[in-house]
Amino acid sequence: MAKEVMLHAVGIDKQFGPTHAVDHVSLDFNKGEIHALIGENGSGKSTFTNMLTGIISIGEGTFELDGERIEPKNQVDANHHGAAVIVQEQGTLDGLTVAENMFLGDEDQFISGGIKNTGAMIKKAQELLDSYGLDYIKAVDPIENYNFEDRKLVEIVKSTWFGPKVLVVDETTTALSQNGRAELFTVMNKVREDNRTVIFISHDMAEVLAMSDTISILRDGEFIKTVSAKDVTEDELKTLMVGRQMSEHYYREDYEGSMAGDVAISMKDVSVPNQLEDVSLDLHKGEILGIGGLSECGMHEVGKALFGASFERSGEVTLADGTSVKDINTAINHSIAYASKDRDNESLLTADTIQDNITLPSLRKMGLPLSKRRQKQFANKYAKEMSVKMVNTDQFVSALSGGNKQKVVLARWLGAESDILLLDSPTRGIDIKVKADIYALLDEMRKQGKAILVISEEIMELIGMCDRILVMKDHKINGELERSRELTEQDLIALMV
Repeated sequence: MAKEVMLHAVGIDKQFGPTHAVDHVSLDFNKGEIHALIGENGSGKSTFTNMLTGIISIGEGTFELDGERIEPKNQVDANHHGAAVIVQEQGTLDGLTVAENMFLGDEDQFISGGIKNTGAMIKKAQELLDSYGLDYIKAVDPIENYNFEDRKLVEIVKSTWFGPKVLVVDETTTALSQNGRAELFTVMNKVREDNRTVIFISHDMAEVLAMSDTISILRDGEFIKTVSAKDVTEDELKTLMVGRQMSEHYYREDYEGSMAGDVAISMKDVSVPNQLEDVSLDLHKGEILGIGGLSECGMHEVGKALFGASFERSGEVTLADGTSVKDINTAINHSIAYASKDRDNESLLTADTIQDNITLPSLRKMGLPLSKRRQKQFANKYAKEMSVKMVNTDQFVSALSGGNKQKVVLARWLGAESDILLLDSPTRGIDIKVKADIYALLDEMRKQGKAILVISEEIMELIGMCDRILVMKDHKINGELERSRELTEQDLIALMV
């Protein structure tokens, strides 16, 4: 029995300058299915769904949702027509409570006689949070009281409580721990069971195959093919995405490990309230040191602490020459790079250009007076090395896809020629081809004697790329594992739980 179409998209097109981000794409999404939309960074996935959900205006073409043509003016308007999105980056606003974020743009239901009933809003928000099993999140609290993952869970509630006909999940899993992903997958399955539709965007092919009924592939803004998830393999999907067969050898193939180099940076008895407890480690020149663990284990704070970016940090972070790293300026001046998991808020100036973002840490070495021509050449060189898909380096970072934003972060530190790289979730939201390129780049930097810290929630990434792996649990280091052919996911998991 053929399924009924929920969303009918015809000739959807969007241009940014001369670039066709989406090139006359026509697609149908059925009721009662999870329909994955996949492709490399810059293939048009997010642009397509951003038009559907009112984040950007429709260029050409039409969206027909459950028989009604829609042209949403903004996200709230899209919600009222039955289309909602959970984005990859942070989608909540500081300065507002959890409740105010949940009902932002939709406060009218709590206004009577021109007066907002804040108590009723908080009560309704808390009831919704409780119904999703998130009772530890308090609707009355300022949203900034909660970490990145909890804020994403608030967004899930915000985007689904009203029962949208189409829910877009845009690379959201990359921002979540395993527990957070389980929460999200439960919501996605519930939408499907209610005969509504999920459009699922992810670079994790195993995840796509496990969760989806149908998969559509975009490449360079164009529609390539729609397949049934049960009739296709990971390798076949990768080939459809990139237009050629991909090698399976993404990771390092050597297994001798490396700790021969001198210590580049040390952390001794470092504590951060509710984040780290007496953590000590050495990062050597010429090694990739991995840090893994479950959500809230403290691993993401390690990078900040080493970079001098932690609040209320105690203990010592010192370089080989004895320099104490207590602040970000000291770190940058001593050739330390840091890429945060929360790239929009901590690693990028999203309201600035690609050129300014890439050149910022390298302005001093360019010399005075600053040359605009030299800056542009510098930015173009490293944007090209990282294959940033863009109109040009004058384009604002905010207009890029999540994966291309991550490439700009890495291009910045590649250009700075940093000796110590602290990388938190470096391949988050990155497509398969570029992920392989980043792994090759990290391996080359290791061979050059650079000291690299990789913090990752992807166990196979740690096993495949690191010389040593520190596993954290309850804000402490719970064990250390050496690089080995025999090392398995279970070895890490045993130390995490």
